[in-house]
Amino acid sequence: MKRFAIGALISQCILAGCVEQLPFMTAKEPDFNVDSVTNFDQSGQKQKSDLIEQLKARRSLLEDTSIYNTVAQTALTASARSAEAELISAKLRAEAQSKNWLPTLGPTVSLTDLGDMVAGLLIEQVLFDNGRRKFEREFAAADVEVAAVNLSIDQNTRVETALNLYIQSQLGEEQARFGEKALRQMGEFERVVQGRVNGGVSDHSDLRVVQSKIAGIRSGASTASERASTARAELYALTGQDFHVQPQKLVIGTPPEAAGFMRVLLAQSEANRSIARAEVERASLLPQISASGNLTTGGSGVSSGAGLTAGLGQPLGLGTPSAIKAIEATKEIARRQISEAEEDSRRAYSRHLQRLTSFRRQEEETTRLARTSYETYKLFKAQFEAGQRTVLDVVNIYEEYTRRELARIEAKYEVIQIQIEMARDQGLLADGDRI
Repeated sequence: MKRFAIGALISQCILAGCVEQLPFMTAKEPDFNVDSVTNFDQSGQKQKSDLIEQLKARRSLLEDTSIYNTVAQTALTASARSAEAELISAKLRAEAQSKNWLPTLGPTVSLTDLGDMVAGLLIEQVLFDNGRRKFEREFAAADVEVAAVNLSIDQNTRVETALNLYIQSQLGEEQARFGEKALRQMGEFERVVQGRVNGGVSDHSDLRVVQSKIAGIRSGASTASERASTARAELYALTGQDFHVQPQKLVIGTPPEAAGFMRVLLAQSEANRSIARAEVERASLLPQISASGNLTTGGSGVSSGAGLTAGLGQPLGLGTPSAIKAIEATKEIARRQISEAEEDSRRAYSRHLQRLTSFRRQEEETTRLARTSYETYKLFKAQFEAGQRTVLDVVNIYEEYTRRELARIEAKYEVIQIQIEMARDQGLLADGDRI
């Protein structure tokens, strides 16, 4: 047993000594805190990915000087996402696979018939493998592209979440402010009705009607204020900052369909990875030839040898032809998944366009209706003061104006949210070189 342990130790020392002399076997520690270089940087790589370059070249549709862009950049700065670590890990795996054409080293330990321990170092170089190692490199490169697309999707989704929270806070605050204004006006109506009840001109039913309407407006204002507070709290938890800025109009164009959809890019990269994996599996079923050499140390001293070997990565069986056909079918599945992603993306784009058109129409319509209701309210108020209208007539028309104004505010922010969703689907909420 002692001789066995000593032989194994010698073998490990031989391997360690060779590894130290080979620069390609040394690896640097991954840096997960590099802010100066984008995650999509490909400097130093022999073959750059067109897909990653496309992701890097994408530009945000948000104005640089707007509060929306400030919220977006803050969300990106405060990001510590697992997708970023996944991309770094995939890059390291691809770097390792890029050297798979080099010889491999490994220790060997054996016990002879005479009880002698023989420790050795085996070096092997694959000469012909039906392209298996080439497809392994392609698989690793496609895995990097999948991780890059996932990171872009993840970061754009994060920005969309932050912007939606900011929009919800602004929506709630605007509705709450209008609700407080409406409550003050309804309070004046209540005071008038209370005076008329005290004077015997009106009965208590009129007062209860006004108070019921006031309670409804107060409840709506409280709900809007709570919505704003909740959104602000979530946004602070997401970014670590408060954004006390007056509401600004979002200037963002409707993203064109030609910009490309992130879901389609993900399907394409996953399809390339699946095809490369299928090619690796297929090559594993075919013959390969390799050259090997060994250096051994034992009781008789140091000896060496070399030779050629031919074999199969996996044993052949009666099911091998069916396995090859199944691998070919995997490629067709990957291609069809791209078509499905394109169809789903076009449907989502059309749905967003229809919703955008609808809410823009609603915004214009509610704006017009709210203006008409306010003009009618002023007319009714003047007629009431002239004794031609009852106070309930004025209260009812003012309540109608209040509902339409709240609906206008809701439609306005719905338009903004739909535009942000469309930009998210195409990866246009964050600059690629800042991800």
